[in-house]
Order: sequence, then structure tokens, then C-alpha cells
Amino acid sequence: MQILTEPIGSIPRPVELVEAMKAFASGDLGANELDLLFTQALKDTLQRFEATGSPVISDGEQTKPSFATYPIHGSTQLDPNGIVIPFADGHTRQLPKITGGPFRYQVYASDFVKRAATMTQVPVKQAVISASALSLLYPAEGIEGYSQADFLADLYNEHEKDIRSSLAAGAHNVQIDFTEARLALKLDPSRGLLRQFIDLNNTILNRLTPEERERVGVHSCPGGDHDSTHSADIPYSELLPLLLDLNVKNFYLQYASEYNKRQVLETIKENLRPGQRVFLGVTDVLSPRIESPEEIRDLILEAREYIPLEQLGTTDDCGFSPFADDLSTSRDIAFEKIRARVEGTRLAEKALEKMQIAL
Repeated sequence: MQILTEPIGSIPRPVELVEAMKAFASGDLGANELDLLFTQALKDTLQRFEATGSPVISDGEQTKPSFATYPIHGSTQLDPNGIVIPFADGHTRQLPKITGGPFRYQVYASDFVKRAATMTQVPVKQAVISASALSLLYPAEGIEGYSQADFLADLYNEHEKDIRSSLAAGAHNVQIDFTEARLALKLDPSRGLLRQFIDLNNTILNRLTPEERERVGVHSCPGGDHDSTHSADIPYSELLPLLLDLNVKNFYLQYASEYNKRQVLETIKENLRPGQRVFLGVTDVLSPRIESPEEIRDLILEAREYIPLEQLGTTDDCGFSPFADDLSTSRDIAFEKIRARVEGTRLAEKALEKMQIAL
């Protein structure tokens, strides 16, 4: 009676790595010195992930500048003054915007898969940024000689390549980070923007084979960063009916930090389709409190009353450090939360087995 469990992605980087990335950006550190620190952080991350007992791990996104901008890192066709995303605590993140075409990825996620695969034998999942998030890079004023339609055509091809090359490189599965889904409802309560994003992502997902889509999932959360969010005030009941229209098997949903958990479960029950699987977040990555395995077990057992066991999995609410400079949570706390998730999931399995025997 196995309940699948997987991480979301990012792990807080070591403080010395964060400082080194800043020094490299300012020209005070060489590429070779930075890469050495990347290798050390990656090895430590994978080893500590293995020690949690997690059957699927990630590289912790140690070498990404952020979960959202890795494909364009190093591009010479960027203006830093793109869309601003405000967070509840008052801080903001700003995306760049492109200044010309054709649009091409500078880095593919398969590079991260290949590097991690040399350091572990445990299955490694790979997170990729959604095409809908990258669509926000095109400026509202347009680009002379490079239309938005041309940009989207390039984006579709590049995003498809990002997914397929990650699978080909040996990724256990690929997770599309779609954290702007909930934000879309905040910006446009009519749901028009969210529908546009879902149609855009489905355009690419529909290019994949059914076998490939079995190994692809979508992650949604209210945008955790520095222990704050950009859209936690938007009810899941507004998001999930449309989110589950995405043509993938797996959905990784923030849940532990939700206030009205019963409403979330009821919404999932009403909208979950046959063949889909929901990985519920059972650890709150915005809180330093480490959940007990028993607490996580009880969350799972409650969820089992609404979600068929074969369609239920567990995960963390979000990545612990989606942006490289986020040190709001320590590495030690992150790994202890992951360990609790794994142990709590196993406790839930044992409890369900006992219930089955009793019947």
C-alpha cells in the first residue's frame, strides 16, 4: 500500500555559495571558483537528500539563479525592467523583459539532470519553469521586427525541448513550476488570464506523447519567497477546477499552510479526474517549525477520506528557496522537514494497512 512521495525542488543554498554568487555577479570572483562551490553544494545536497530516505530527490536547484530565470541566464537580450511581482510582506521580485529575438534558452534543465546523475543513484526529478511564466518576458510595447506570435512560437519549441531533453537525460520525472497560476486570478478575477496561461501550457503538453505526459507534472503554490507569498489570499476553489484541465498526470499542490484544508479537499474531490494524481504538500516551507511524522500521518489519513489512495501522494508545499538569495529557512530545517514528510508518509501507509487488515 505505497503512497508516493516527492520533493518540490529547491533547497536553501549554503551561505558561502550565496555570497559567492553575489561576488561573481559583481566581478569579484572567477567562474572556476564559483563552479567549485557549486559542486560542493550539489554533492552535499544530494547526500543529505539521500539520508532523508526520500525515494525521489532533486538537486536542490543549487546551481540555478532562480527557479524562474535559469533559461535566460546569460542572455544579452534582456532589459531588467520587466513585470514587478509584489509579495504580502512588501518585498517585490522583478522579471526582466526581452529586447529582441529569436527567443532561445541559454540553459536547459537537462544540464542540471546530467550533473546530478554523476553524484547519486537515487531517482532525480527535474523542475522546469512554465511556458506561461516565460511568456511574461515579452514586453507590452512589443518588439520591432519580432512579433509576440513569433516569440510564442519560439517559446513553445524551447519549452518542449526543455521537458523532452530532461526526460532524455534521465530525469525520473519533470515538474513544471506554475506558481503564477494563483497570481493570475489575483490580477484578473474573471479567470481570463488563467485560462490563457492554461491554454498556452496545454499547447506544449499536447505535443508530448501519452507516455511522456505520464512523467510530467505541474506544481502550484502561492509563490513562497522570504517566508511570504504573492497570492495566498486567492481561494483554491477558484483555481483548482481550471488547474486540473492541464493535460498532465501529476499535480503538486501546496496544502499544509492552507487555513481551510477541508474546503481544499472537497474541491479536489469534486474536480479530480480518473488517471490524475495529487501530491499534497504536507510540510509548510514558510514556517521554521518542523512537523512531526505523526502530524503528517494524520494529514494524509484525513486526505484519504476525499482522495482515492491510488491518486494520492505527498510533497512539500513549495520549494524551500526558489530564488538563490533566499536564506529565510536554513538547510538543516529544510532537510528535517523532508525527513518528517518521508517518515510521516510511511506511518500513514502502516496505518492504512492496519485498517485494511481490520476490515
